[in-house]
Amino acid sequence: MQEIRLLILGTGGMAKSHVEGFRAIPGVNIVAGVDTKPDLLAAFQAQHDIPQGFASLDQALTWGQFDAVTNVTPDAAHYATTMPVLAAGKHILCEKPLATNAAHAAEMAAAAAKAGVVNMVNLTYRNVPAMQKAAQMMRDGAIGAVRHFEASYLQSWLTQPAWGHWDRESQWLWRLSTAHGSKGVLGDVGIHILDFATHVAGLSATSVSCLLTTFDKAPGGRIGDYVLDANDSATMQVVLENGALGTVGATRFATGQINDLRLRLYGVTGGLEVSYEGDISRLRACLGDDILTGTWREVDCPPVPTNYQRFIAAIRGEGPADPDFARGATLQRLLDAAEASAADGGRLQGV
Repeated sequence: MQEIRLLILGTGGMAKSHVEGFRAIPGVNIVAGVDTKPDLLAAFQAQHDIPQGFASLDQALTWGQFDAVTNVTPDAAHYATTMPVLAAGKHILCEKPLATNAAHAAEMAAAAAKAGVVNMVNLTYRNVPAMQKAAQMMRDGAIGAVRHFEASYLQSWLTQPAWGHWDRESQWLWRLSTAHGSKGVLGDVGIHILDFATHVAGLSATSVSCLLTTFDKAPGGRIGDYVLDANDSATMQVVLENGALGTVGATRFATGQINDLRLRLYGVTGGLEVSYEGDISRLRACLGDDILTGTWREVDCPPVPTNYQRFIAAIRGEGPADPDFARGATLQRLLDAAEASAADGGRLQGV
């Protein structure tokens, strides 16, 4: 078994999940961490028994004793931190979104292809069995040509402290402030539901119309250094390459829905319903003669490898790197088009 030496870039927020995910894979050793905040880095190293720590990516690259990087920096830092890793010829898994604009995302995808390294974007809902089973059924023609779809990603962390107090903790506050690199709910979770819908459908989006809303959440619209101007809710109409039309919604104000994704796809010979609610993955289908009575039946969904497992398998030559940077760039074009539409009053924009 090929041993993989892994460097973790950024030690806040999602970094703990990355460490735990990679540590569960035989032959993977987390050899170093990088963070510009020394206290945070030292505490993370001690907590996870990581031997090396660096105050900058440049220092880590000069050291160079690692095979791959998992990039868990904030969204706005993905481009600046990923490009040097690619130039050094290291494999990389980058948190989503790949970048904060389509130009940077395209540049990252091109650089990854040129470097010839394994590159993936951590679109975590690719780990959902029902999503992957539904995608397989679509490739097999289970419901015929898609004509309509509905998708939503509903969170409630602005109305309940399920994950922490958004108005007191920097790990949440930065997500509400464009000056701190946030693209709001559109960039944070909109990317997930857009990937969810188009990956399962097996079709690219060709145009989108979008409305974005930011609600008042604090006096003067700010808390300390954080101006709370990033969007809180997004609604979209999306046209797929075969002409199918769908609606996509994302919000942090779905009271009672802590972290739930839903997708319904309707084709000419059947329908599929995918849900991930309360950490439970579920797939239902209406197929064959059941369409005459509108009867929906549960579909068994076997476990699937995680993105962490797929990343390591790809490095070892045991499977494809999916979703890769090219996919991340495609999604970023769609996000940029949605943002442009919202700025233009919701007018339809090509992707």
